Amino acid sequence: MRSAILAASLAACTLILPATAQTPPAADKAADKAEAKGDAAIPPPVRSETRHTGTFGGQRISYRAIAGDTYLKDKDGKPLASITSYTYLKDGPVDPNRPVTFLWNGGPGSGSLWLHMGAFGPRRVVVPGDAKDDGAPPFPVIDNAESLLDVTDLVFIDPVGTGFSRALGKTDPKDYWGVTQDAKSMAEFIRLWLNEHGRWNAPKYIGGESYGTTRSAAVIRELEGSYTDVTVNGIILISAILDFSQAADSPGNELGYVTNLPSMAATAWYHGKVADKPATVEAFVEEARAFAIGPYATALLKGNSLSQAERQAILPQLSRFTGVSQAYLANADLRLTPGRFYKELLRDRGQTIGRLDTRYTGRDYDNAGEEPDNDPSFYGIDGAYTAAMNQYAREVLKYSPDVTYSAIGGVRDWDWKIGGPRGGEGYLNVAPWIGQALRENSRLRVWVGQGYYDFATPFFGAEYSLNRTGMPTDGRIQWHYYHAGHMMYVRDEDLKKLSADLRAFIRAR
Repeated sequence: MRSAILAASLAACTLILPATAQTPPAADKAADKAEAKGDAAIPPPVRSETRHTGTFGGQRISYRAIAGDTYLKDKDGKPLASITSYTYLKDGPVDPNRPVTFLWNGGPGSGSLWLHMGAFGPRRVVVPGDAKDDGAPPFPVIDNAESLLDVTDLVFIDPVGTGFSRALGKTDPKDYWGVTQDAKSMAEFIRLWLNEHGRWNAPKYIGGESYGTTRSAAVIRELEGSYTDVTVNGIILISAILDFSQAADSPGNELGYVTNLPSMAATAWYHGKVADKPATVEAFVEEARAFAIGPYATALLKGNSLSQAERQAILPQLSRFTGVSQAYLANADLRLTPGRFYKELLRDRGQTIGRLDTRYTGRDYDNAGEEPDNDPSFYGIDGAYTAAMNQYAREVLKYSPDVTYSAIGGVRDWDWKIGGPRGGEGYLNVAPWIGQALRENSRLRVWVGQGYYDFATPFFGAEYSLNRTGMPTDGRIQWHYYHAGHMMYVRDEDLKKLSADLRAFIRAR
């Protein structure tokens, strides 16, 4: 199958014109200026521009791809950090009404390769959509008919410390590693990009996946929260995590058990662990939502006041929705943490399940542990994406800096503090920033996409976060659901649906 896809990809009619030189014409002058300022170790920005043609959304489109560095500088013009981005611009006269969409991934500490090479870029890597391991190279990299280039220009951004992006000179990269610090740097990049490309009055969309949705909330605050606004038309939240109070492994915090339960139900349904199994996952999930927010939440909140009779009434229902035995749930005091769920659900089969995508299964060193050795839904895809991104950037886009590409994990010691009321720190919940943006921008809309089998950012948790006081209820938040996990686009059917849903969202402005 892979060889057939690869052959089809090579046969595809994609025009790639020669790249421009990676070193800008002013590089020598910039280097002289840097040396004069004592920054001789900081090289000039590197960029490459190539031209291509592809078919996206049924339209044949010629476009420019610009890959390379944008330097963030201090007030004296000294470069502090380099942000790498990948810009795709439709050829032809600039249409003032053509949108531009800025996209990133999460982590924190992840490059944008997942959305870039998996969902919306003009080329994508193919991994098995049926929750199987991606194996070893060569991985098929094909033209992506589901890219959104027919409706919007695209900019994929790697935050400092991810991809090829990095701190420069003596700058401490930790200056950019925090909820607010990171958002400020991304907002600065967006302003610089708009300056360079003359798109200040174009419709604008921002969005991300996973922690990238947290970043999106923080960035909208930086863009629209001052008197020098960059007004945004839409926020795209893929696999959203906005309220970090939903940690089910934090003793005494009951909220996570409630918001996780519908994802457990979906997973139990998928793996055939549900008695009297409904015909669709949607039907079972709807039952689970009602149970979670009603009888289950009530039982948990009663704590030690819960009577034995009430406990015995809850156990059979909880067992049905989770697929885990009543005896195990009783020993866990009705509170099933994610790690225990991954290990216990299929223990009788000698298998564990994934976190990013619970359709995936793995086998541990032995079957006796309390939690899995690793996440089979991550090691099942990571090799393909890293290989594809390096090959595509260096060989196709002709952008090949002498830097190791960091797909995920290179960022440490993240600053999670966002401040709280009356000067306190508060808990980490950025959803109110989206609520404020919606209240203060009447044309702003929010698109949310969630996978039923995503346990990294459970869908009921996202629903809870965007259903709080302060969120407008005028229909500007729209929801879409997919039959895969965190990266729903690994499944071809969901990639097509995701692309169609977002294309409609952008066109509907």
